[in-house]
Order: sequence, then structure tokens, then C-alpha cells
Amino acid sequence: MINDRTILHVDCNAFFASVECLLDPRLDESPMAVCGDPASRHGIILAKNEKAKKFGVVTAETIWQAKRKCPQIVLVPPTRGAYDKYSRLCNEIYLQFTDCVEQFSIDESYLDVTGSLHLFGDGRVIADAIRRTVREELGLTVSVGVSFNKTFAKLGSDYKKPNATTVITRENYKEIVWPLPVTALMFVGKKTSDILTMFNIKTIGSLAQFDRETLIRRLGQLGGQIHDHANGLDGSSVASFYDEEKPKSIGNGETFEYDVTDWEDLKTRVLALCESVGWRLRRQNLKCRCLQVSIKDPKFQTINRQKMLERPTNLTRDIYQAALELIQANWSSGKPIRLVTITASKLGEADTVVSQISLFSDTSERKQEAIQNAVDRVREKYGRKSIGFGSG
Repeated sequence: MINDRTILHVDCNAFFASVECLLDPRLDESPMAVCGDPASRHGIILAKNEKAKKFGVVTAETIWQAKRKCPQIVLVPPTRGAYDKYSRLCNEIYLQFTDCVEQFSIDESYLDVTGSLHLFGDGRVIADAIRRTVREELGLTVSVGVSFNKTFAKLGSDYKKPNATTVITRENYKEIVWPLPVTALMFVGKKTSDILTMFNIKTIGSLAQFDRETLIRRLGQLGGQIHDHANGLDGSSVASFYDEEKPKSIGNGETFEYDVTDWEDLKTRVLALCESVGWRLRRQNLKCRCLQVSIKDPKFQTINRQKMLERPTNLTRDIYQAALELIQANWSSGKPIRLVTITASKLGEADTVVSQISLFSDTSERKQEAIQNAVDRVREKYGRKSIGFGSG
């Protein structure tokens, strides 16, 4: 007899839009969306409420496309600090049911509640309790998938929205999962999907029943992995919320909604990425000794370049300067760019690093760290957009 785990995937519904409506309830009276730059036709939709969804507005489309579908749509910029706050509050609720909570993204978490069944009831009961608690305490809705592995739990949370629980078992997974498009599986992107279509594999079920060795020959290890996942063979565990394993690198990337050729435009975008990387380093009390920049052009040709830094840092200023130097040295001026990723690596504990380099740190460096820490405190209190650095 198989002793299955009970795993939940909890997904906050229209998270950014829902938080904005909590901050300003008037927004929910009409179709609304959170977008990158409301003043730009080229900005993209990051999240939308249910009223906008009924007009066919979808995430990742451009603002002008959304306005064409729904001229009366209300557009607002993201309030970053608020999203972090509500994400933390959601996870605090999940921790009331288990300590095996693995945050997957700002609005998604996996929970292994196997050890909590005797306290709270079965997976569906726990999922419904979480949905009810989140709604009553935070005013948000979540959808929850319940299954015996992480892959099917995530498919379950996507299966019915908003504010729903879907249970996928060994007895019903072929009925629920197999008719879904193969692109619903994690790791099946457009390129992989195009290859699968060559074999007439369009659903998860057709993938599950296809010859595994043929997939491995065509797709390598990925072919075997997605075949296993389609058949419910996913043994990956849910990490404990209290695991303190430090990352080996911290990065952030952006795929631009249009080809960027203007240097000032590019600098602004790179600064935003560097601010994100620097903030995440400081939040985890880390400094980096190496910086890498990845650049992709519209034809998907990619270069990766890295450099060792003069001294370990987690300052946005230093990361930004190093990133610009790498781009200028390795990319022709005016050549279009579609994607940029900034990655900090060779990480070490900030406190340890500081003690090692304190004899060589000048007053200016210490002042910059004090300024950066002050900026972080303002942002934590008033939101990520409340204060920033110039890109000049």
C-alpha cells in the first residue's frame, strides 16, 4: 500500500490587483489592472481584477491591447512594499497548519500537511480552512490544489479559480489532469511545446502515454522528467519554512515588451534590476564578489559576461556600475536588446565580509552603506516606489 503525502499548492488570486483593491476599495468598483507604466502604451498588464477579466484582459498583454478591449479600465502602478507585506501575512497563516511551507513565488506556496492530518482533517478540509482564514483575516482569496505530489497540486490550484479547492488523487488524476494542454505542465515552454507538437503531443495525457525513451533522445533529461510528471511521478519534497540554506546566487531579469536600443532607456531598466538584486542581498545579509550580466537579442542569441568586483558589496550603486561596465564592454551601442538578467554570485555573509575588509573600507563606503540602509527602511515603511536612485 502506498503511503502518499498530502501536498497543497496555494495560489493567491489576482494577487497584485487584489492587494491594490484592499489599499483602495474604490478600485474594485470597476475593471482595473496593475501595470508597469500607466503612462506608456508599451507597458504590460501585471494583474487584473475579475471585472477586467470578463472583458478579456489578460496578464502580460500591452496596455494598449487592454484598453482596446476595455476602454474604461482603471490602471495603477504596482505598490511593491504592500505585496511583500501581504505575501508574508499569507505565509504566516499557512504556518498555522504546518511548518513545511515552501514559498514558490510572491503569491504561491507549497505546503506538506501530511503530518497535520490528525490535527486538522484531510487535505480538502485543510485547504478550505486556509481559504476561509485568508479571506476573513486578510480580505484576499486563494485557490488551492490538493494532491499526492507538487506537480499535481500546482495543476489543481490552476484548475478552478477564484477561491476554489481542487483535489487530485491517484483515482481521478487521469480524468482531471490528462485532458489539460501540455503547456500547463511546469518546464514545458514554447520551445519544448513546439517539439512535442511534432510528435502530436498536445495534452498531458498524450505526453504520459508517449514513449519515454524517445522523449529523452529528443529532449534529454527534461524529456524523462516531464513524462514522469505527466504520470504522477514527482518525488520532490516541500522544504521547511525554517530552512536556512543560503542561495549560491541572486539574480533578476526582465524580458522587455519591445526591443530596447536607447542607452538611457536601457540604463533605467538595468538600474531597476540592480536595485532588486541589491535589496535581496541586503535582506539576506549577503554580499557578492562577482557580477554576471546576460543579454539576449530579438533573435534569442545570448551572451553571458561576468567580472570579479574590487570588494564584496550589496550596494545598488556598485552592482549598477559593474553591470553598465559589462554591457558597454560587450554589447554594441544601439544594438537591440530584448532581455537582460543581472546575477550576483560568490556570496558571503555580510557581517563576516565587513570584518575582513574593514581595514580597507573608506569613510565614503561606510556612508554609502548608511544611505542604502536608510533607503531600505523608507521603502519597507512606505513601499518600493517611495524613494529611489537616479540612473545617471
